[in-house]
Amino acid sequence: MFGLILGLTARTHYSLRRFMPTNLVLDAIHTRRGLKWGMPSMLLAVPYALATVACVGLTESGGSGWLNMLALLFAWNSLKFLVAGPVTLIGLCRVRRREASARRFNTLLQGRNDVGLDRSDEPSFSSKSS
Repeated sequence: MFGLILGLTARTHYSLRRFMPTNLVLDAIHTRRGLKWGMPSMLLAVPYALATVACVGLTESGGSGWLNMLALLFAWNSLKFLVAGPVTLIGLCRVRRREASARRFNTLLQGRNDVGLDRSDEPSFSSKSS
């Protein structure tokens, strides 16, 4: 019974996740190519916050109670984009630091391999391709 509930929950989660536009944007932002768009994506929180305020205002002025659910959804999406900015900035710093250390390691390794091969007193000008 537990396996059935878990499987149904997982299938529902992944099928809904595929069609939610904010999750598609956040998934694209959390890739290596998309990390640079994390901070500008925080600007998407502003329209969601304005939509939240509008739905709450309509509900308080006598609108349908279902607008509260929509306001909650808009507030949740706004918070997701507000949090995504700093998280992707930290991820970008981490990835760039890792890439820089890999470049330093590769140049150090190439330098060690090239030192003993050709020793001459004259400087040689050559372009090394990386």
